Amino acid sequence: MITKNIWIMNHYRNAVCAIVATLAATAAMAQSAIEAVTGTMQGGAEVVRVELSQPLAAVPTGFAIQSPARIALDFPGTTNSMGRSVVDVNQGNLKSINIVQAGDRSRLVLNLKQATSYQAEVQGKTLIISLVPVTTSMAASQQSSAVVFAEGANSDSLPLKDVDFRRGADGSGRIIVGLANNQVGVDLRRQGKGLTIDFLRSSLPEGLRRRLDVTDFGTPVQIVTTSQQGERVRMVIEPVGDWDHSAYQSDNQFVVEIRQKKVDLSKLTQGPGYSGEKLSLNFQNIEVRSLLQVIADFTNFNIVTSDTVTGALTLRLKDVPWDQALQIIMDAKGLGMRKSGSVLWIAPKDEIDARTKKDFEAALAIQKLEPLKTQAFQLNYAKAADMVSQLTTSSSGGSSSSTRFLTERGSAISEPRTNQLFVTDTPSKLEEVRQLLLTLDVAVRQVLIEARIVEARDSFGRSLGVRLGGADLRANRGGDGGYGISGNNRVVFGSSYSDAVASSGAGGTTNTNGNFVNLPASLSNVSSVGSFALSIFNSAANRFLTLELSAMEADGKGKIVSSPRIITADQTKALIEQGTEYPYSVTAPNGATTLAFKKAVLKLEVTPQITPEGNIILDLDINKDSRGETTTQGVAIDTKHIKTQILIENGGTVVIGGIFEMEETNQENKIPVLGDVPVVGNLFKSRTKESTKREMLVFITPKVISDRASNR
Repeated sequence: MITKNIWIMNHYRNAVCAIVATLAATAAMAQSAIEAVTGTMQGGAEVVRVELSQPLAAVPTGFAIQSPARIALDFPGTTNSMGRSVVDVNQGNLKSINIVQAGDRSRLVLNLKQATSYQAEVQGKTLIISLVPVTTSMAASQQSSAVVFAEGANSDSLPLKDVDFRRGADGSGRIIVGLANNQVGVDLRRQGKGLTIDFLRSSLPEGLRRRLDVTDFGTPVQIVTTSQQGERVRMVIEPVGDWDHSAYQSDNQFVVEIRQKKVDLSKLTQGPGYSGEKLSLNFQNIEVRSLLQVIADFTNFNIVTSDTVTGALTLRLKDVPWDQALQIIMDAKGLGMRKSGSVLWIAPKDEIDARTKKDFEAALAIQKLEPLKTQAFQLNYAKAADMVSQLTTSSSGGSSSSTRFLTERGSAISEPRTNQLFVTDTPSKLEEVRQLLLTLDVAVRQVLIEARIVEARDSFGRSLGVRLGGADLRANRGGDGGYGISGNNRVVFGSSYSDAVASSGAGGTTNTNGNFVNLPASLSNVSSVGSFALSIFNSAANRFLTLELSAMEADGKGKIVSSPRIITADQTKALIEQGTEYPYSVTAPNGATTLAFKKAVLKLEVTPQITPEGNIILDLDINKDSRGETTTQGVAIDTKHIKTQILIENGGTVVIGGIFEMEETNQENKIPVLGDVPVVGNLFKSRTKESTKREMLVFITPKVISDRASNR
């Protein structure tokens, strides 16, 4: 009985295997294959014929891509038996055909010159794909990034007639160029952030070689520059913002119009940061895994999808960058992505976050167990002790040391004698420290700061004065030849009588030369004066009348130039001063008198900072002191002080400040009443006019010293 049951089981097993083998052979025979693909032109349109080994049940599903222009059709359960994957056509709008097989599914990709639509029809074992015709000129314009409006049929260079700019009604900017004829070749292309136009075999008159600043027109166009470039004229248009352009030629006039892009809220546009090729997707209730496979086939990226990715999605996207489409799909289903080279791993965000957390925890655990190494770093410019403080910092406890750049187990010490830094840490962290020290241990640039303090003085003075006097010599001559004072002749003119008696000699008085009016010319800081004297003598009456006129004119100019200069490192304060210290008495709180000193110096204190652009920021403190008047407490100090911060280019000179003083004096001395008499009153007055100008200017010139100059 047991043997019979075993025989029956073996019989059924053999039957099942035979049935499975038969079904597999039938399925293999039923699988379709692409045998031939051809492209032809029929009635001005491109027609693609796909020959298959088995008839298709329905028209394959497909999608179109705007940029680059492509049409893709999927053939499920179909293989490629052609022996090649590329078919070159190069007819009309069709460039080539690619056949890509993935498993038991094949995709037919039509590479176009310009995006267009298609119609597909199944005729037995043949699939006929008809492309909607496009104009030849528009298709040719897509072959390159440049747009050529006319062929350069001119053999000689012809001058442009005019270059004009106008503002459109919609706020667009229109550049209108007058051509020599309608055969001038024009090459238009986007270059960088602007638009470049070349007019072939053309010349530019001198009057049109200019740079138009059209900012005030309120259009996207800011600058239009036209110049001669060999045998062509080049026009560079510099717009701003998000813009698009259009260009056309009407007879001898070429027009370029640049307008601001309008945002269509009903259209899904390209978002910021997306730069992938555009595609269009239109699916109803498609599985997310299948949708990701479509994007993988389009981008040639390897996509690994987690088993936890499930669900379906309905979407319609037109002319959307593929990376934005992928982001939309992941956001809709709560998915995340990790990229490694050309492989994308897509999984739910929670799963990716958990995996990332585990990776970090594992790396931290390995770091705590990794053996430590010690490495010595020789520093050239920086101090090792300063680098230790940069790598580590003290904790709040004060005694322990918490890491700042090193790991928890890392440490660093310095050797001042050899200026070496010894760091103990993991090998990976030691490499990071080495890279950090290469950045920090560099020579600090030096700056030469030269100040020039110029003090100028211009003075002018003019003075007129007079002396009027007389003497009476009516007296008897004594034995010594003097003039005596006797009887009723005791009269002295211009001086007091007591002065005359005090100066009398034996037997008489001397000639006192007294003055009725004593108003001589005088100027400040001038000791000598020129004068003219006249005496009238009456021999009968023994009387003298003296008249002395004095005049003075002084003109003086002086200049003092002080030029302190100093070299210091970048962002390091420097000080230079020269002068005298004057003593003065100071009373202490206990009543004792001590001696202190007060400086009267020329001082330059500066802190430079070199900016990344090469300019120099200076914090300046400049003093120009001198000795003033002497008081009972000591010597006063005349001070001129400037403190400021400036930004100046390297090697430039700037006036940071100045003081200007002007003093004018008009003085008149006269005898009352007599000095007011017309004409004659001039003998009883003196006039003085003085003018003094003083000016101080401070010039600063910083220069960055190059490495070559500092090594000399």
